[in-house]
Amino acid sequence: MQEKLKSEGVCLFCGKTFAKAGINRHLTTHLNEMVKIGKSGKSFLVKIEPDKSWGATPYFLSLWVDGETTMKTIDKFLRDIWLECCGHLSKFYGAGMAKKTQDVFEKGLQLDYEYDFGTTTSLTLTVVDEYPIKADKKIVLLSRNEPLEIMCSTCKKVPATQICAICSFEKDAEFCDKCAEKHAKECKDFADYASMPVVNSPRMGECGYEGGIIDTERDGTFVLKK
Repeated sequence: MQEKLKSEGVCLFCGKTFAKAGINRHLTTHLNEMVKIGKSGKSFLVKIEPDKSWGATPYFLSLWVDGETTMKTIDKFLRDIWLECCGHLSKFYGAGMAKKTQDVFEKGLQLDYEYDFGTTTSLTLTVVDEYPIKADKKIVLLSRNEPLEIMCSTCKKVPATQICAICSFEKDAEFCDKCAEKHAKECKDFADYASMPVVNSPRMGECGYEGGIIDTERDGTFVLKK
């Protein structure tokens, strides 16, 4: 995928936009305020991003997770927003699916997670902070990277809408609709089965993944501002 993509997210609480590097620090200020009015319990600010094998990655999720939430519920959330395509197996390393987060999480903890043990998507969960209050619901999506400015790798003029799942292993292979038609004439695999939609997920272009069912307004193609 194209390098040096700008990564930023909108804060659920105040609607302001922050770079990936600063969004969780900002979210902690809001959650600290929530401690003053929240119902007694336990909750966690959790950052989720692709694992280190990606290097610097633009994708992230910032979640407020209630302590009563099970790891299985987090697994389902990750499937629904970023991963699910063909009902593959998944695993948290170091935590069983039936366990509650309050029995697993603590500030600073990192957990590895994998979805699909064939075309695997590997993620890292980091517990940024913990709070003595319940979350508003089991999992609250506080922020997520906005759709990335992935431009057509051929014409470089308009946002890409399709990716070639075969050619992308060797080079940038994201295309606008017009350039996708040209690529289909050159790549039989693309014309046959390898055309995949550009979506806002680290699983883009893998297996049969075509997008999530949570926060769908942020799951599509980047839109150029007029």
